[in-house]
Amino acid sequence: MKNDDLNWSILRLLQENARYTNAEIGRKVGLSSPAVAERIKKMEDFGIITGYKVALNHIQSGYQLKAFVTLKAFMGKLKPFMEQVKTYTEVRNCYRITGNENLLMEVVLSDQFHLEEFIDRLITYGEVRTSIVLSKVVESNPIGHNRRSTGLFGKVR
Repeated sequence: MKNDDLNWSILRLLQENARYTNAEIGRKVGLSSPAVAERIKKMEDFGIITGYKVALNHIQSGYQLKAFVTLKAFMGKLKPFMEQVKTYTEVRNCYRITGNENLLMEVVLSDQFHLEEFIDRLITYGEVRTSIVLSKVVESNPIGHNRRSTGLFGKVR
């Protein structure tokens, strides 16, 4: 499938609001609703669009703290932790990373006592570092057109 500016316009709009109808998107990009639906379906089939999610306000849903927690796993503890972390409801996202630490987790917690309890569960697996989020500067910034790529569905040069 060939990359074009219309696909990027559709992707930008969907990242802005995934509940836009195909007709609304079509009006904004100059396509018919069926043409928008066909392009979206192709991008889903190709794995560019991987899903649609609800964005929750963590504070309004009862979680007063958001933090980033890194773990530098003890010898032999990384693989067991990578399975265990999937069961932690506090963890919104977890990434295996390069550098001194092995994992970076984005977590939401009800208060500082919840944070303390969460850290206590982690320290059996390794060294923990925590950074509490004070405010957001940029969040969920849409992914834009990468001019260095050979196309939306091509390889990066």
